[in-house]
Amino acid sequence: MSTPTDYEELATRLAHMARDLLQQKSVQDTLDRIVEYAVQLIEGCSDAGILVLRKRQQVETLATTSDRVRESDRAQGEEAEGPCFDAANGGAHIYRIADLSESQQRWPRYAPRVRELGYGSMMGFLLFTEQDNLGALNLYAPQPSAFTERSEQAGWILASHAAIALSSARTEADLHTAISTRQEIGEALGIVMERHKLSESQAFDKIRKASQDNNTKLREIAHHIIHTGETPGAS
Repeated sequence: MSTPTDYEELATRLAHMARDLLQQKSVQDTLDRIVEYAVQLIEGCSDAGILVLRKRQQVETLATTSDRVRESDRAQGEEAEGPCFDAANGGAHIYRIADLSESQQRWPRYAPRVRELGYGSMMGFLLFTEQDNLGALNLYAPQPSAFTERSEQAGWILASHAAIALSSARTEADLHTAISTRQEIGEALGIVMERHKLSESQAFDKIRKASQDNNTKLREIAHHIIHTGETPGAS
């Protein structure tokens, strides 16, 4: 039975985790730290992973603590069933599967494969904010009934902090990309203006036309111009 001291210690560790996640330098670093913390902080958890369901129902593993988790994600994708698919199709934001040996009727193809990997129970949480659905955090244990109500409560708090940190990391990464793109396009414009004696608007039209003609992103055309001095397809 948990004592108030247990909860105070968990709250302290979760607060430390929240600060640490916000200090990570990249989206991938944030993802990797989330799964590490899941194993450290969630009672019963031996492995953890984050996956996302892309368009056309393709499963992509974003971070794991073991190759077995990656195999579990692959099984979900290949069999097109499992907790990730249930959640994506309007299922619960939280699930706790006490015994995977009893899930064969629910997931007749996926459940045997995840059991063969050595897992007896699972728990998972959607990572989401009001603006974004960021994927799912899946937790694994080798024995059945490894996860308790306290595990679920702690997992929900962890997932909530993780979603905020991940969303913040993605926003910052998008901002850096946007700034970098603008700088590269500006540099490429200067090269085209100087080389072809064009105005800024004429140079931009030239770069945009090269992007359209070559079915290539504007940033990639700018990158090519910066490194070669040539505009693709220009006479």
